[in-house]
Amino acid sequence: MKQQMWRSITIPSLESAYGHELKISKKRQASRLFYAFIISLAILVSCKPADKAGFGDDASGEPTEIVVYNNPPADGFDIEGSTPHAIVMADQIMNAMGGREKWDQTNVISWNFLGVRTLLWDKANNKVRIDIPSSKMVIALDLNDMTGSVWKDKVKYMQPDSISKYLEQGRKMWINDSYWLVMPFKLKDSGVTLTYVGEDTTRQGARADVLRLTFKNVGVTPDNAYDVWVDFDTRLIQQWAYYKEATQEEPNFVLPWTDYKDYDGLLLSGERGDRDLTEIKVLKTVPKGAFDNPDPLTL
Repeated sequence: MKQQMWRSITIPSLESAYGHELKISKKRQASRLFYAFIISLAILVSCKPADKAGFGDDASGEPTEIVVYNNPPADGFDIEGSTPHAIVMADQIMNAMGGREKWDQTNVISWNFLGVRTLLWDKANNKVRIDIPSSKMVIALDLNDMTGSVWKDKVKYMQPDSISKYLEQGRKMWINDSYWLVMPFKLKDSGVTLTYVGEDTTRQGARADVLRLTFKNVGVTPDNAYDVWVDFDTRLIQQWAYYKEATQEEPNFVLPWTDYKDYDGLLLSGERGDRDLTEIKVLKTVPKGAFDNPDPLTL
């Protein structure tokens, strides 16, 4: 079982700081030096590829090494305000789900959000199509410049004000719905502050580390906060909690984040208790005409 106690790092040379592994001293020293190093390391490793990352354990279960991933933070990620422990764990999570390279190479993802709507996200080109059966509406949106088309009952909207209104609604749906699916890949996004809360167990009884996500001037609801439970052994997120206001003591909900499936090397989870994501698909290309007309898609 991993023990989540931080140890100081001995760095014999500059070369070792850029190596795949950094040996951790068994002797406890001032944690401030360690924290400062990890913050610097998070910046430095953005150009250094690595095969794996995380803690290695000796026979006693003590952490013995840190291995660096090629998982640079987005511009605007709050490195200084984030806990060094949490930054390393974000890389472990990314690796456990397939790795940064696999995520960057993912072109298209489709899923059904809570049985309410289906999204086709052209991740490679930053476009999204949203099919909403209850209103017989289809929204096709270019997220780069907020242009696109809107259809209702297969009739295309022509009024600019109406188009802008529904395109903005579509953008907000995509922000919300994609976060429910791919949040683990966005732990080091712009505006995110990532802190380590401590050890806990999930409602299913799994031992986990808990991370907290808060936000600075990003997204539709920057006052939100999330807690995520990271399994000790698999390093996969197993549960999350949502706070409408980061200052709340109690969350608005706590839901599982389980039932991972492998999509050609990329792990995604759809189990959210009574709010599941279904029909998850990872595609190489977008179906022909997906953004040009409201005809039903064949995936």
